[in-house]
Amino acid sequence: MTHEPVQRPAPDGRGVGGNRKTGSDRKTDRGRKADGEREVASPTDGSDAGSPADAPDAGASGPSRRLTTREAADLLGVKPETVYAYVSRGQLTSRRTPGGRGSTLDAEQVEALARRTGRREPADATAAGDLVFRTGLTLIEPDRYFFRGVDATELARHYGFEVVAEWIWTGELRPGVRFGAAPDSLAAARRTAAALPRHSSSTDRLRAAVAAAAAADPLRFDLSAQGVLDCARNLVPTLVGALPDAAARPSAVGLGPADATDPPMEREGADEAGGTGASLARRLWPKLSTRPVDAASLNVLDTALGLLADHDLAASTLAARIAASTHAHPYAVVSAGLGVLEGPLHGAASGPAHRMLAEVVDRGSAAPVVADHLRAGRSVPGLGHRLYAGEDPRARLLFALLEDVPQAEPALAAARDVVTTTARHTPLRANIDLALAVLSVSSGMAAEAGETVFAVSRTVGWIAHAMEEYTERPLRMRPSGQYCGPRPPRPLPTAPGGGE
Repeated sequence: MTHEPVQRPAPDGRGVGGNRKTGSDRKTDRGRKADGEREVASPTDGSDAGSPADAPDAGASGPSRRLTTREAADLLGVKPETVYAYVSRGQLTSRRTPGGRGSTLDAEQVEALARRTGRREPADATAAGDLVFRTGLTLIEPDRYFFRGVDATELARHYGFEVVAEWIWTGELRPGVRFGAAPDSLAAARRTAAALPRHSSSTDRLRAAVAAAAAADPLRFDLSAQGVLDCARNLVPTLVGALPDAAARPSAVGLGPADATDPPMEREGADEAGGTGASLARRLWPKLSTRPVDAASLNVLDTALGLLADHDLAASTLAARIAASTHAHPYAVVSAGLGVLEGPLHGAASGPAHRMLAEVVDRGSAAPVVADHLRAGRSVPGLGHRLYAGEDPRARLLFALLEDVPQAEPALAAARDVVTTTARHTPLRANIDLALAVLSVSSGMAAEAGETVFAVSRTVGWIAHAMEEYTERPLRMRPSGQYCGPRPPRPLPTAPGGGE
């Protein structure tokens, strides 16, 4: 993850370093019915909030003249997101606007950077050769993001993962919806995933499961809207069902097995865990942890799935859209996304955060762990995001919900310690990887659990983007390479030692 500058959350926001909520607050946040659904709240929040780019200028002239993020971006000829990257790398210094929600930058610093880098005139993105995608799915602002115009964190807070998925796919709210896997697809996916070596990762198994499910589906080439929706509603539970239970894999790295000091928990039955009446979060839990599930932990997992369902044109989503532009079927689109997701700078970024957090819990302090990372020239995992000026809104919500999980307190305290310790070196805030690490470490999950949650959830977004791309002109993404090799023509090469 690319590191970004600090921005405090809104006064009512809950961050990893914030105060604990009251009991009544926690009850309101939990709001989950017995069948796994949250209390219904109409997703009509579409109000706008200010962003750093819109903040008023803090100064008019002189040495202390300040620029808004938008003004700095215009002066440098870059996007506001690039300005945040300059701040995170220490090339620019930002300052909070007194009484406001944005930040300002020193004009002289910005002008000096413009002289060093060479100001680039803003140009039309298409004319500049950049790919531009029209999408009605996700809008990202500096401090929050939206699914089809609805605040995504509020949607995920009040509704389960399947409801969020349906909203992203169709723009319709279907409280209580459940997805079921077709028996043939599920059987093929399970056999194929089980045939892999024991040490194979969950992402390895998911890739194999997608290919097997595709081969078992004779209707996979139906790219009509209904055909793709039917495929999506079958594929997501098929992926979950194809994963082996955590008890069948090498032991998870966490805080140790549950013991008599753990709070009372609800143990799932076999039918509950695998039946179509159970939520996908409930079916996924035993794939991630050997511990029985409690309502608060299940709420965190379900919310995390909803929050991660889409995030605009992340690298894996771009790959998925390119595949869809060739009219590849949805299974191939998901395969393309999974291939990119496994990169350590994308979906696999939660693994290093998990290992770091487990070490902090074990050593009792973040200071030596952070020092080890910096000494080795590594960034501290779980901090900063190139699209958010402050704390990742997804992390902010998960941290608030994790306060309702008693066994998560040691990992939460460790996460707070990491943020506080690192703030002495660089102004970075927690991102979704650190929040997933708190869940995985405190639940006895493996380090790859966050990546698994990410992959299952983001399948929803990949398919939603494919549905958009299927309506566009096919093969519209054909950039030209800028050749930088030897100038032709060159003589025909001969093999070493060869003769006439």
